[in-house]
Formats: sequence, structure tokens, C-alpha cells
Amino acid sequence: MSRVRFFLRDQRATSAVEFALVVPLMLLFLLGIIDVGRFIWNLNQAEKATQIGARWAVVTDMVPSGLANYSFATSGGVAQGTVVPKALFPGITCTSTGCVCKTGGTCNFGTNRNADAFNRLVGRMNQIYGGIGSANVTVDYDWSGLGYAGDPTGPDVAPLVTVRTTGLQFRPTFLANIFDFGLPDLSYTLTMEDGQGTFAN
Repeated sequence: MSRVRFFLRDQRATSAVEFALVVPLMLLFLLGIIDVGRFIWNLNQAEKATQIGARWAVVTDMVPSGLANYSFATSGGVAQGTVVPKALFPGITCTSTGCVCKTGGTCNFGTNRNADAFNRLVGRMNQIYGGIGSANVTVDYDWSGLGYAGDPTGPDVAPLVTVRTTGLQFRPTFLANIFDFGLPDLSYTLTMEDGQGTFAN
């Protein structure tokens, strides 16, 4: 009986037991902070890549080549020098597989995709955030009410150009298989500038 009392009152090595209980939680917390920092860093890079992509898209060759070369004055029946009505430009969406007219509209200018322009856009975005592939990028061209039919210096419409990134993955270094999740979808919109060229700053 005295041995049991001695064992119950013995306090040697209690700090080692407490340390063993606390260390795993401290490590999980510390490594979690590192992964959260990496997540924010990756999110910031992806957001900046999306912004750079939008800038690139408005000052270089348009992805929908049919829109870039279409004259609403000569082929669309719009009076020279007037704004192209929204009914004649419902918008167009371009992805890695092609361009399509937005739902409910008809694109008389054709939906051909300039693959080189799209690939250059994705390549520029990839310089900022290396996890972006062509399947992650969508470019939308929407009516803005700017530009005029028969513009001799560029496209007849100056659309709002939105570059979107979707499906970007983030894999934690230390908490992998506990928390695997993707980055949120990002988008950035600018108004079309010249829409011609193969390089932008």
C-alpha cells in the first residue's frame, strides 16, 4: 500500500509529460500559420496575375478574331460613326477551346478564336503565378457603349474585357490531406484600349 501512495505522490517527470502533450498542438499551430501565409501569398500572386491578364487583353490582339476585324458600318448596317447597339453585340466568351456568343444573342461577326493571342495572354499570366494553365482562364468581352461603327483605327466596339481565373489549386505543405482546397475564383475588368499588338508592359 505504501508503494501505491508513493507512486501517486511522485511528481518527477511531470514537466516531460506536459511537454509531450503540448508540443503536437504547438507544432500544428506553427505549421498551420506557415500554410496560411503561403495561401495568402498564392492568392495575392493569382490576383495580380489576373489583373496583369486583363491589362494584357485590352492592349494586345483580341482573342475573338472575328470581332477584331468586323465592321459594323459596312457589314452590320450601323450608321458610320454611331455607337454599336447592344442588340448587335451581346458579348462573347473565349476559353482554351474556343469562343462562343453569350446566351441569348447572335454574333454576326463570327466566333473564331485567335489561339496565339489567347496563349500569349495565358503565358503572361503564368509569369506572375506559375499555377495558371489555359484551362483556368476565361476572357469575356461585354458591351460598354464605347467605340463607334466604322472606326478605322481599331475594332468598332470598345468592350469591357473581363479576365477570369477559375479552378486554381492550393495544396498545403504541412497540413496536406487535412486541408486541401483551391484558391477562390478571381476576375478583373478593364475597357478595351487598342486591341492590337503582341506585347504589353
